[in-house]
Amino acid sequence: MTTFIATLKVKPGFEAEFERLQAELSQITHATEPDTIVYDVLRHRDQPGTYVVYGRFKDDAAFQLHQGAADHERLVPPILATVTGEMDLQFFEFVA
Repeated sequence: MTTFIATLKVKPGFEAEFERLQAELSQITHATEPDTIVYDVLRHRDQPGTYVVYGRFKDDAAFQLHQGAADHERLVPPILATVTGEMDLQFFEFVA
């Protein structure tokens, strides 16, 4: 399984827009990509504006399908426009 964890810091005042866009992307991903096992967006409890996106896919092909999906292409640019600094994107192999 292909798994990623992305940590993002959102510009002050853009949190609601980030959450709205990410919620839409998560809902569409779960509804239209059967080989996406998890696509969750988490807000840090103690660090305002800090979010984690956790995605787990059946395999690399499912991840590539997600990356190339029309809704991904439509939603990611405005999502990234709400982010300040670099996204910390790391890939993992699912163990258990």
